[in-house]
Amino acid sequence: MNKISQVDQIMAVMETAFDPQWGEAWNRRQVEDALLLPNTFAILNTSDSQDETATGFLITRHAPGEEELLLIAVDPNYRRQGTAKKMLSQLKVDARTRGASHIFLEMRENNPAKVLYLRAGFEPIGRRRAYYLLSDGNRMDAITYGLSI
Repeated sequence: MNKISQVDQIMAVMETAFDPQWGEAWNRRQVEDALLLPNTFAILNTSDSQDETATGFLITRHAPGEEELLLIAVDPNYRRQGTAKKMLSQLKVDARTRGASHIFLEMRENNPAKVLYLRAGFEPIGRRRAYYLLSDGNRMDAITYGLSI
């Protein structure tokens, strides 16, 4: 799959997967720019249908010895079907292949994806107080999670 097609698929999921209240979705330029970097990777999950519609994606950044999960999203129509779990499993394989021994991620403290990450073996390892600025002017902590692979 070429980058343009991959970006189109990612953006299709992006538009449906994120609640605008939190401002977590990336715009097309951010996705394109990230994927131009040699240490940034995407995993795209597609449906079993003939058109291979994207059902989810994740974007990671590799650094020596570690991988950072930058963004993960699943189309709401495909949630609770193992899509995110499947992509995280693939990430573990890919990250190990690139020489990583740890995967890290950071998220807002009230993100419901916490359950997914804990089930995947991630553990909370840090907190950034008042890190996220919300649209109403309030702030929310960020929680850092780590996983040894």
